[in-house]
Amino acid sequence: MAASDKPSGSAKRKSSKKGAYHHGNLRRALLDSSLAMVEKKGPRGVSLRAVARLAGVSPAAPYRHFASKEGLLAAVAEEGFRALENKMRAASEETRGLALAEFRAIGFAYIHFAASNPSHFRVMFGPEVSDKSEHSSLKEAADRASQIIADSIANCQRPGLEGGDTDPQRLFISAWSTFHGLATLIVDGQLKGSIGSAAELEALGNSVTDVIYRGLSFSGL
Repeated sequence: MAASDKPSGSAKRKSSKKGAYHHGNLRRALLDSSLAMVEKKGPRGVSLRAVARLAGVSPAAPYRHFASKEGLLAAVAEEGFRALENKMRAASEETRGLALAEFRAIGFAYIHFAASNPSHFRVMFGPEVSDKSEHSSLKEAADRASQIIADSIANCQRPGLEGGDTDPQRLFISAWSTFHGLATLIVDGQLKGSIGSAAELEALGNSVTDVIYRGLSFSGL
C-alpha cells in the first residue's frame, strides 16, 4: 500500500523509538506513540503516562493537547476516519457514473483501509470512544465517511430498479455491517488462511461486495 493511503504519520510509526521526540510536533509524536501501543496492547492498553514515556516526554506533556485518554484516542479515531473518507472518495471518483463499479470500489476501499491500518480501525470503532457526539470533529469526520457509502447506495436506487423503494437507511446499515464484518475479521487475524496476498484480498473484497449488491436487490445494472 502506498504511503499516501495511510493516515498522516503512520509510515514512521514502526521506526519510532523512545525519546525520539525533541522539539518537533508533540501532538504527532503522541498520536504515533498511541498507535504503536494499540498495535501491541490494543486500545485498552493505552494510557497517557505510557504514551508520554514511549514518546520520550514528561508525564505532563500529553495534557498540552489532550485532557484525557479518551481525548487522545478520539484524535486517533478522527485521523483514521479522515483517511478512510479520502480513500473511499478517491475510489468513488474513479468509478463515478457506474453504480455497481462505484459500490464495489467503495466497499473494497473500506476493507483495504482496515487491513492496512488495523490500529486506527480498532480505535475508530472501539468502545473507548463509543459516543462520538462528545467529540464534534470526530463525529463530523465519521459522518462524512459514512455518507460516501450512503451516497453510493442512493446512486443504485434508480427509479424502476428492484429495491428502489426500500428505506435507504436500512440498505446503508445492511451494506456497512457486511463491509465492517469482513474488515473486522481481517483485522482480528481470523482470515489469515484465506488471504495470503493483495490479489486474494481484492478478490474476496469484490466477491463480498457483489454478494451485498445482489442481496440488496440492486438487479438490472
